[in-house]
Order: sequence, then structure tokens, then C-alpha cells
Amino acid sequence: MWAAGYSQEELDRAQEEFGLVFPPDLVDLLRDRRPANGYDWRVDREKIREMLAWPLKGMLFDIEQNGFWMDEWGVIPEREADRREIATAAVRAAPNLIPLVSHRYLPAEPSEPGNPVFSIYQTDIIYYGANLEHYFQNEFGSWSSLEETAYRYIRFWSDIAG
Repeated sequence: MWAAGYSQEELDRAQEEFGLVFPPDLVDLLRDRRPANGYDWRVDREKIREMLAWPLKGMLFDIEQNGFWMDEWGVIPEREADRREIATAAVRAAPNLIPLVSHRYLPAEPSEPGNPVFSIYQTDIIYYGANLEHYFQNEFGSWSSLEETAYRYIRFWSDIAG
């Protein structure tokens, strides 16, 4: 279930390479241990890049194939290129997501302990844990859901999960 953690230098290098800032609770966890079936930030570079692109790729699929559109984006443009541009800008303006295990993500913002973990498959976005501890309990132990108020609001992503 768990593998040896990273050095601070390894974590700093990963954050720099992928343009991310890990929240302090993720840094603390990854310095101590890492999920054995999660991404290895030292060697899984291509897979991590793929997973960083996954949320936008899935959203664009749902826009074109399933009619997904957020009300705050306004009237749906007729041209596919315009729809893609609007969605891409919205995702790029949203907090970065850090891939943890499979299609589970921790928002990078706010950069403080306690961010929720999302499961993201196209626009099927759900809370999978109220924080890292709750997430790992759900992922590797027994599932427990919490009241919606237990989950920190994350700009953009919570609006879809809500």
C-alpha cells in the first residue's frame, strides 16, 4: 500500500518540473511515504503529464460528445473551436490539480492543509475525500461519506462536483 517517501529535493524538483506547488499536508505525507500504486514523481514523467492533461481532455470530450456546458460560460458557441477555447481558458484559470492515484486529484490551492480530493472522469467529478487522510481511508480502507459542508470549496472544481 505504501512505499518509501521522497527527499525534499525530489519534491522540489517535481514541483518545478510540472509547474505545481504541493500543499503542505501533501509535502508532509510524501516526505514520509507515498502510495505504492500512485505516481512516482521521480520517474513517471509521461504518465504524470498525461494525468495533468486528463481533466481538460475529459471535459472537452463531454462538451463535444455529451453536451456539457457550464451556465457561467454563457451561450454555447456554434463553432467547436470556440467551445474548446472557452473551456480551456476556464480550466487553465482554475486551481491546478495534482494527480495522486489513478484519476484522483488534490487541488493545489489554497496552499494549505485540508483540501479535498476529487475523483475526475470527464465531467463526472465527485468528492472522494474531505482531505488527504479521509481520501486514503476511502481509497484503501472502508468508504465513508461526510456532510457536504465538510468539504472545502475549491473554485471551479467544486462547482462541477456540487
